[in-house]
Amino acid sequence: MTPFAALAPAGLAIPHIDYTALLPELILLGGVLVLIGVSAMTPRRLPTGVYATMTVAIAAAALVASLRLWRDVQNHGAFTTVAHSVDVDGFAVYFLVLVSCILIVAAIIGSGYLRREGIAGCEYYALALISGSGAMLMASANDLIFIFLALEVLSIPLYVMAGFDRRRPTSQEAAIKYFVLGAFSSAVFVYGIALVYGATGSTNLPEIGAFLAHNVITANGVLLAGIALLIVGFSFKVAAVPFHMWTPDVYQGAPTPVTGFMAALAKAGGFAAFLRVFVATFPTLRGDWQPVIWALAALTLVGGAIVALAQRDVKRMLAYSSINHAGFVLIGLQAVTTKGVAASAYYLFAYAFMVLGSFAVVGVVGAKGDRRHDLEAYRGLAARNPVLATVFSVLLLAQAGVPFTTGFFAKFYVIAASVGAHSYALAVVAMASAAIAVFFYLRVVLLMYSTQPADPGDEATTPGPAGGGVATLVRIPVGRLVVQPSIALGLAVSVGVTVVFGVWPQPLIDFTRAATFIFH
Repeated sequence: MTPFAALAPAGLAIPHIDYTALLPELILLGGVLVLIGVSAMTPRRLPTGVYATMTVAIAAAALVASLRLWRDVQNHGAFTTVAHSVDVDGFAVYFLVLVSCILIVAAIIGSGYLRREGIAGCEYYALALISGSGAMLMASANDLIFIFLALEVLSIPLYVMAGFDRRRPTSQEAAIKYFVLGAFSSAVFVYGIALVYGATGSTNLPEIGAFLAHNVITANGVLLAGIALLIVGFSFKVAAVPFHMWTPDVYQGAPTPVTGFMAALAKAGGFAAFLRVFVATFPTLRGDWQPVIWALAALTLVGGAIVALAQRDVKRMLAYSSINHAGFVLIGLQAVTTKGVAASAYYLFAYAFMVLGSFAVVGVVGAKGDRRHDLEAYRGLAARNPVLATVFSVLLLAQAGVPFTTGFFAKFYVIAASVGAHSYALAVVAMASAAIAVFFYLRVVLLMYSTQPADPGDEATTPGPAGGGVATLVRIPVGRLVVQPSIALGLAVSVGVTVVFGVWPQPLIDFTRAATFIFH
């Protein structure tokens, strides 16, 4: 009996809750209370580095708790709690570990940005921890209603973080666009849950799967409509074409470290639930939804790669690049196999560190005010800061899938899973989109090593947040760049994971495979 059972009104059943199963999420939410409490009770504003250190410690504690859960699952098997609404299996714990790592790196990188911009307070870190707890809950969710609640816990802080820099109108615009379209997608997702419940009589994922496995639905229009709306809701969160329209504007307008955090965390949480719901719950209807995922993956791969070619703003280019990466993760989902799930999980781990590091570099080049993101800002970067140029080159080439990086193995495994599922045409589309993507990654690399750096004080064209409208000329100094120690540490972690597990991939591969073997 839980401590709250004695307080329950007569006739109200309180489910048994194993709080150790929810310990990583509780640590993050408890950490939020600690941050806010310290901020409220301190007479003077503490330096942002203090809150960053506390956030890293909180996320590290969540990581330790996640690893303990991993040991329990390995020794005693997967289990459920909270009336079977939370599933603690290897798949869930894998994403708990990933989200904890994302929070650690994002807190370190964000500290340097906030210090440079003169933004004090604990709000940035509190919002990041709340959003991280939502991503963790999405990975563990075993019920459609629970998934919806976790999705909102993940998304609402991201809306606020997108508009975090109140001094920049583009940041406010990004927040409004993200909020409005996010609310619309949530409504679509809830309607899909209602239709699935109407067709199956349950929102619990194992119960839905068992019902479909033991019953033949003669008129399944309501169920298929519900599944279609679930796909739309998930596709918005992971930025799959044609539900990606918010991504370029929000990525461009949001503060740069927020953009990197959003790209890593939203995809990790969104795809964790996407994979669990469709692979573990609707395998009997794969003939109905698998072709839809095939089409989504193909459109996302091609659309993201081709449109990125035309971008002159690096943040928008990386936004379309993230769309292209979402297409690769969808390939693993489309395979509907354990190998496909493992490949998608591996891809998300590799992508998280690549994108966090990439946007950290973009934030440094953007300089104070986070203004300079046109391609010309990167011309001659190697002359101004050779180490930063080398780091960015490694991260971009990893996203292109160059050997001896995690990006290469990530692309290899999802394409191999597609071939194993006999989706040969989709594998060809993926390889073609990867070849296209190499061009816009190499374009930035070549600019950085150009022998004609831009003169300090050059006038630069700065497009509006939608990439259109009247261009303005802003005089921006582009002298030697200095990387703050906290950002340098975050970049070292990102590049280290990308290269170490690219040269020695077996530990991460084994972790991914073990996680998907222990998959309810």
